[in-house]
Amino acid sequence: MTDETPKNKKTWTEEVEVSADKLMDKVKEWAAEASVRRIRVKEPDGDIAVDIPLTIGAAAGGAIVIAAPILAIVGALIAFFTKVKVEIVREEEEETAESS
Repeated sequence: MTDETPKNKKTWTEEVEVSADKLMDKVKEWAAEASVRRIRVKEPDGDIAVDIPLTIGAAAGGAIVIAAPILAIVGALIAFFTKVKVEIVREEEEETAESS
């Protein structure tokens, strides 16, 4: 799914199924990526359990620190589910946007 943001940057969403034991590491990994703008952890029935918005400033270096309280909630989800779906919203990076 692709759409335009107010700054004319394209965003897209990918959905990945992750086992609960790898969830925390994957969320930290995605939070550190500059192109990721939002991470949503979904319950098996499709409801959003955790919605983690990442700002440009946070994604530039402090996303893991800013998201620490939310990571505690993600950790609690591990006890309840064996697999969850994670929706990752990415934004086109600057170099790609300028070359189009």
